[in-house]
Amino acid sequence: MTTAPLILGFDTSGPHVSAALRRGDETVALASEDMKRGQAERLMPLLEGTLAKADCSWTDLSAIGVGVGPGNFTGIRISVSAARGLALGLGIPAVGVSSFQAISLDQAERHIATVPAPRDQVYALGEGYPEPKLVPLSEIDTALARPLPAAAQLVTNIARIAAAEFQKNPPRPAPLYIKPADAAPPRDPAPVILDA
Repeated sequence: MTTAPLILGFDTSGPHVSAALRRGDETVALASEDMKRGQAERLMPLLEGTLAKADCSWTDLSAIGVGVGPGNFTGIRISVSAARGLALGLGIPAVGVSSFQAISLDQAERHIATVPAPRDQVYALGEGYPEPKLVPLSEIDTALARPLPAAAQLVTNIARIAAAEFQKNPPRPAPLYIKPADAAPPRDPAPVILDA
């Protein structure tokens, strides 16, 4: 008897840290915590706790699914770097899943996937937006809009998509940034390094 693949999905692209562990068509463990800061410190303990809930270990994993955004710049970097490191260390594939893909999962009709953005804006993809775009919320057709689901559903969808894609030789996960980070590089020149 063949055991179904075990997929660990996780996401920190918004004000949360979330993980879903799926075996076949079943979610065997799920964890999600609301947090605006501290995701880097919380992510690995949350992932270890999620595996422990299902009596699994890192070496049981078949693949990793990770949320690549759009969303919080720092949060996306945390998850993507963790996923790439884990995949390399464990010798398993990592699948990057955008929030747009997670929103659109199981959506058969025309729609616009929308992800909240600062200053009354949304990241949009779908009907009328063939490429991801940052637009004012007031511009979106509310009849077609599909909002970002709650963090637990979002990460479950990420794990489901990763389960369907991991055997197709996916590219390494990369952050999906639609706009540049709000932080600017320093204006001062870099210090000169002197040889001793």
